This record gives sequence, C-alpha cells and structure tokens, in this order.
Amino acid sequence: MTTYLLAGGGTAGHVNPLLAVADGLRARSASDEVLVLGTREGLESRLVPERGYELLVVDKVPFPRRPNGYALRFPAKWRKAVADVRRHIRERGVDVVLGVGGYAAAPAYVAARKEGVPYVVHEANARPGLANVLGARGAAHVGVAFEGTPLKRGEVVGMPLRPEIVNLDRAAAREEAAAHFGLDPDRPTLLVFGGSLGARRLNEAIGASWQEILDTGWQLLHVTGEKSDLVDPGVAGYAVRRYVDRMDLAFALADLIVSRSGASTVSEVSALGIPAVYVPYAVGNGEQRLNAASAVHAGAAILIDDADFTPEKVRTDILPLLQRSDLLERMAAAADGAGTRRGTENVIAHLDRALAERPRA
Repeated sequence: MTTYLLAGGGTAGHVNPLLAVADGLRARSASDEVLVLGTREGLESRLVPERGYELLVVDKVPFPRRPNGYALRFPAKWRKAVADVRRHIRERGVDVVLGVGGYAAAPAYVAARKEGVPYVVHEANARPGLANVLGARGAAHVGVAFEGTPLKRGEVVGMPLRPEIVNLDRAAAREEAAAHFGLDPDRPTLLVFGGSLGARRLNEAIGASWQEILDTGWQLLHVTGEKSDLVDPGVAGYAVRRYVDRMDLAFALADLIVSRSGASTVSEVSALGIPAVYVPYAVGNGEQRLNAASAVHAGAAILIDDADFTPEKVRTDILPLLQRSDLLERMAAAADGAGTRRGTENVIAHLDRALAERPRA
C-alpha cells in the first residue's frame, strides 16, 4: 500500500487539479491511501470532504511582503506549520507528496524534504506562484500545464482535468446538450462565459450585439455569472444562464468559445479541441494572458484585450470569424494538438517515478 499526501488549495484553480489526481489514484488502486493537506480557510475545506477524502489541516502562513509586525511573527508561525506537516507525514506513513501550489504546499515541500520523503510539484498557471518556485528547487519532478512556464526543471504534463471533461464525447453528447439548453443541435453555437462570477466586459459586449450574432445563423449560449443583472431577451437561439453546473454539456455544444483565460479553462478548451477567443482578466499579475499564450501561438485561439472587447470589437472581429468555417476548422485542429486529456495520468506518472527513485534504507 502507498500513502499519498496531496498538498495545496485556496482556489478552485488549485483544488480541482488536486482532486482530479486524487480521483485518478483512487481509481487505480483502492488499497492505496490518498490524503489531502489544506487550510481551514481555503476552498479545499469544503470540496475535499465532499469528495470523500480526509483533509489534514495546516495553518495558513503567507510569506510576509513587507517589514511589519506579522513579519516578526512569521518565523515562529512557519516553523509550527512545517512541524505540523512533518507530524502528519510520520503519523500517517506518507510515501510521497504532491504539491499544487497555495498556502498548504510551501510547508509541505519543506516538511517532505526534512522527512526524507520525495515530493512532486505541479504548476497550473503559466506564471508560477511563489510556493512552487521555491518548491521546484528540491522536487523529485516538476510538472507544468503550459509550455514556457518559468519553473526549474519543469516538464509539460498538462492539467489534471475533471473526469466529465476527460471522458466527454462532444459529438455523441451534442443532442443532449442542445436539449438541455433549449437550443438547436444543427446550428453552430457560440459559447460565452466568464467564470463562476461572470465577466462584466464580456456580458456588456455580448448583451449589446447578440442580435447581430444570431443574424449570422449562429446561436448563442451565454453564461453571465450569478451576480449579473443582464436582461434575458427571451428569444429563440439565445440561451442566457446565470450559472451552469453541466459545463461538459456546454462544451459539447460549443463550436467557438469566448471566455476568460484561467488555467483550467484554457486547458479544458484545448483538450476538447474547441477554437476560442480569449479575453484575459485585466486585474492581477497578468497570468491569464500568459495562460492563453500557448494556444494563441499554436493557432488554436485569438486573444483580445479586456479593454478592447466592446460591441464594436464583436462586430469587427467575432462576426467575421463566425463566417470563416475554414479558419474555425484549422483552429479546432490546432487546439486538439495544443491540449491533452492525459494530465492526470502524467502527474501520477511523476509520482510513480519519484517513488521508484526513492533511496531505500
């Protein structure tokens, strides 16, 4: 029996790949034990137990960014966090650690090294977080989702994806998807979404140009986000949804996607071979633009800056694209080559290699 400790979390971008790997390990061997290390504050505190995994807790200890009172308290807090993870590793007989970034990953890397346990790093974003930058230096193996990610010894392995995405047969599911959203399976479909909270820029631009999209012969599935106040005009061929819990069906129906470019979104869309127009979120450290770069470079996607995504931009850039079936076919073929559905298997292979290379007493 092998005991795995999967460390990280905070956001869905960290938790979902971690759970995909956990599911892959559990499906491969029911006799192995899969534990998850996270914080009380992160999304993992809810999602991990819901998925049936035991959550081991470590205190959230952010690295100090400036000299202040917290910076003075940080060393003691950090030592306690590392000591707590070391205790978990010893008491549970952990054989190998996977870190995916986030507050729980950093002390897990240090604790694993001190306990002589090999660890593997997976970075989901094209711009790596500080925990993974530091952790990669001593890792047995380092996997990245995107080509060009500046992480020491990083090997492109793709993104561990949800089973419903990995196993999706888009053509076979198209009839069901169309019925689910009240759309026509025989008409090409533009899918627009901005994440769980939506995207104001996308909603405003599409909300002012939906009739022109329908006039091209396409239909429109628009996921606005739960906080959006966009009015649903209630017309045939334009399905407005605040939230969609079956994104697999939305992807099955989509012939072109307009969306933000979070790491999971880009990975899923590329893995499914769907052409895309990415509008990176303008706030943050620019990681969404970098996430989209490999798909754009491959010819699978087009990038439009957030500030430029207006109703006029829809008319000048999106509407002509809808009329270019030849270009969309080339983009779809490029997307199919840019993505992979084997991210989970590739990360598990890194864990296997780390275990095989572990020095035996």
